[in-house]
Amino acid sequence: MQTQYKFVHFKLIEQKPKKTVVYQCCNNRSGSELGLVKWYPAWRQYCYFPTIQAVYRIGCLSDISDFIEHLKHARRS
Repeated sequence: MQTQYKFVHFKLIEQKPKKTVVYQCCNNRSGSELGLVKWYPAWRQYCYFPTIQAVYRIGCLSDISDFIEHLKHARRS
């Protein structure tokens, strides 16, 4: 699964029971944490949880969305 994108990269930080994982989303330029991608039980899907207030350009949002799509497909297989 791709974890390196143009604007952000993702680091696996926790493997949870029942096939769920937690990834840290970091800025490629500064390396600072922007948020977490983890399972949200209420919606039964992976979601992005920002940890800082930030402004995202469309490319960055596309990277995050693409990563979540890959997690969704990996979970179903």
